[in-house]
Amino acid sequence: MEAIVNKIKAEFEAFVKDASLQTEKGNKAAGTRARKSSLDLEKMLKEFRKVSLEESKK
Repeated sequence: MEAIVNKIKAEFEAFVKDASLQTEKGNKAAGTRARKSSLDLEKMLKEFRKVSLEESKK
């Protein structure tokens, strides 16, 4: 579970960086990367929820 949390942290940092570049400098490529990161984060958060529920049942 710790590995999933670390992956989420890293992906969120990448998202924040790219989203900031898009909003502050109008970087379109960064916006594309930020949108991709948001989709990846959604998948990782769903996986975290699944693993977390399994851990809580133990």
